[in-house]
Amino acid sequence: MEQSNEAKWYVAHTYSGYENKVKANINAAVENRNMSELIHEVYVPMQEVEEFKNGKKKLNLKKIFPGYILVKMVMTDESWYVVRNTRGVTGFVGPASKPVPLTKSELKNMGIKEKLPRIDLEIGDRVEVKEGPLKGFDGLVEEINSEKQKVKVNISMFGRETPAELEFTQIAKI
Repeated sequence: MEQSNEAKWYVAHTYSGYENKVKANINAAVENRNMSELIHEVYVPMQEVEEFKNGKKKLNLKKIFPGYILVKMVMTDESWYVVRNTRGVTGFVGPASKPVPLTKSELKNMGIKEKLPRIDLEIGDRVEVKEGPLKGFDGLVEEINSEKQKVKVNISMFGRETPAELEFTQIAKI
């Protein structure tokens, strides 16, 4: 199975009507097996629907995709096994039950917004590069792009200022 360290959203097929029970079972398995680093979130897509009963308006939650749940996880053999073998799960959506992550546009169409990691940085802060080819160098933050999760840092190398674009995960505030 292809493995990645990045958590992505996958769709699991369940018995219709058991989506919330499956969600609870997966969350319990994650807690029991200490797998919160691999399985991050289980989501049952719901929407509010206005219904009229006996002449009165009532708001109800209705499942958008009955028989399906979304799981944000790092795909490993272990995480795949836990979700796949949870009571009520019949498989993952994908060719031959090989899980295929949802694309950003599919997530957007479903109304799921990726939570961007927050970074406690301001322009002018001094940072150290923790990984990559510039590891060990430090510099000043010139620009912060939260959407792309990148910063532009002016790094002093060999007596010259060199601009570098780095990801949030590559740096640490000094």
